[in-house]
Amino acid sequence: QVQLAESGGGSVQAGESLRLACTASRRTASNNAMAWFRQAPGKERDFVASIGWRGSATNYADSVKGRFTISRDTGKDAIFLQMNSLKPEDTAVYICAVARGPLAGSAKDQYRYWGQGTQVTVSS
Repeated sequence: QVQLAESGGGSVQAGESLRLACTASRRTASNNAMAWFRQAPGKERDFVASIGWRGSATNYADSVKGRFTISRDTGKDAIFLQMNSLKPEDTAVYICAVARGPLAGSAKDQYRYWGQGTQVTVSS
């Protein structure tokens, strides 16, 4: 079992930035893609961004392209999400996930392990 710990959430004003981090408890994650999803109250869990096991293959939801950047520290089984120009509609719980294989996209069934999430609140 892989446990994921997210951190870095908080409350900010629109236009500001936050950097989220997710660390896996075991090196099981080192050969697998990882991703960030988000879930707002009463809504579906949506894909935000994913990164391949080598850290070079990335995918983004259209709503965050150009504002968010996903990165990876392969030595520490950690991923990060730099979020710039935040908008109120970015408010959600941000959840880290480990994929079943070395590359993965936006489909939730491609992911095997999920974290508990960290709250991001953006006010206007």
